[in-house]
Amino acid sequence: MRQLILVHGWGFGPGVWQPVLTQLGERCPARSVALPGYGPGPRLPEELPEQSVLCAWSLGGLLALEWARQRPDKVAGLVLVGSTPRFVAADDWPHAQPSGLLETFASAVAADPAVALRRFAALVNQGDTQARKVTRQLNALLDDGVPAAETLAEGLRQLAGKDLRAAVPELRLPVLVVHGEQDPLMPLAAGRWLAEHLPTAQLEVVPGAAHAPFLSHCADFCDRLTDF
Repeated sequence: MRQLILVHGWGFGPGVWQPVLTQLGERCPARSVALPGYGPGPRLPEELPEQSVLCAWSLGGLLALEWARQRPDKVAGLVLVGSTPRFVAADDWPHAQPSGLLETFASAVAADPAVALRRFAALVNQGDTQARKVTRQLNALLDDGVPAAETLAEGLRQLAGKDLRAAVPELRLPVLVVHGEQDPLMPLAAGRWLAEHLPTAQLEVVPGAAHAPFLSHCADFCDRLTDF
């Protein structure tokens, strides 16, 4: 039986998925996992259950694409939320952020991880119709603790170093790409590129959402997820 595994992104651990788990209830059993440094959990992707469907956000989506290539026996499907195959812009990749943004994040994390993440929470919700609500939700997660600076720095290194564009057309598994219309961090054009280059993908654009549509439009997101 396929299992729905929720994978968080940079800065915010598995608790970020709690509204989704609550909304899904029994209609679609799921569980969230912690990336290294964010809490106890399985070694990924080696210890994923077979036939997992990964619902992965942001940096988690980039990692999930890599895991699907490495362990096709483990990954039966993907839901990529606010994701991209490459975070840093290049001459042939305009759908991204300048490398200077990661350098700014790295400096802020080194100075004070908690302050850096609270600023990040506000940044990723710019343009969202529910920006204040979602920023409060993310800040509440930080009240319970902040990942270590080295964990955050490692995540930034992964964002800086990974480019999975060449691998994307080889991934022949069901994929749902969910992207906020107003995403200020991962441009919608990156989501459209994924949907166009993944052989069996479908794209769902969430109007009025920024980088975390599963929080700002949770009920709608869960409906799309269970339909998939």
